[in-house]
Amino acid sequence: MRTIRENYEDIARKMVENSRQPHRVDETAIYQESNLDNRKLIDRILEDLVLPGSALYHFEHLQMLYNYAQEGYSGLILMEHYSNFDVPCLYYFLERQGEVGHSIADSIVSVAAMKLNEESKFVLAFTEAYTRIVIYPQRGLDKLDDPDEERRARAFNHRAVREMVRCKNEGKLVLMFPTGTRYRPGEPDTKRVLNAVDSYMKSFDYVAFVGIAGNVLLVNPSNEMSEDFPQKDAVTFSVSPPIDSREFRNRYRAAAADDEDPKRAVARGVEAEFARMHVEAEDYRSRNLS
Repeated sequence: MRTIRENYEDIARKMVENSRQPHRVDETAIYQESNLDNRKLIDRILEDLVLPGSALYHFEHLQMLYNYAQEGYSGLILMEHYSNFDVPCLYYFLERQGEVGHSIADSIVSVAAMKLNEESKFVLAFTEAYTRIVIYPQRGLDKLDDPDEERRARAFNHRAVREMVRCKNEGKLVLMFPTGTRYRPGEPDTKRVLNAVDSYMKSFDYVAFVGIAGNVLLVNPSNEMSEDFPQKDAVTFSVSPPIDSREFRNRYRAAAADDEDPKRAVARGVEAEFARMHVEAEDYRSRNLS
């Protein structure tokens, strides 16, 4: 199977030439605006890979979340994570929903690990096509054994949280992958939602969950994104109605077992929502392909 670098070498070369974000991230580059020239090039790839029958279901739920954000409430999107093309596919669908879809796409700020900047110029060129806040990933933070690096990482993430607060106060929608990694078949731990999702949800008024079925960029577990495998596929996204984040957290924290961390109980609640939305997305996809 050919890699994405091999399949789209000419487009990738143009994207690297267009790239303008720093390869090494510091506290001055935590918030990074989208590179629209590169987004147009990614859309050319998606036009080749995304098959008929693909769709975003319940767009009206994202409209509701967006409207809440414009009214002064904070909005959070929590998405399943299967591919480095999950975010590109979401934008691809939104931008085919007319003016409102474009407005919603323009309002989204993704939370992304710094390795997407620093892994390679190829990965950076793809990642910077979408506005994001760069963080030191929780999974990496948990493994640190160097006190100096841990202090640096926590200071970095403190600045990232400040940027997140600024964005939500400006009516932006913040998008996160609460598993912190892409799902890999045969590795159930990669579907486990991190306990840190509880702290993020605490800061938002409303949250919507997004389930995904289908995948146009298969994970290569032994290498970086440039070695992932593109495939033509029908992709469906299904969006839940926005719900009150505080009520959600309180419900699951109250139901936590006596010996269970309340944050883990909330993370389990998010896992349950993802499971439900994934089944819904798969159902829509099956109907479209039948």
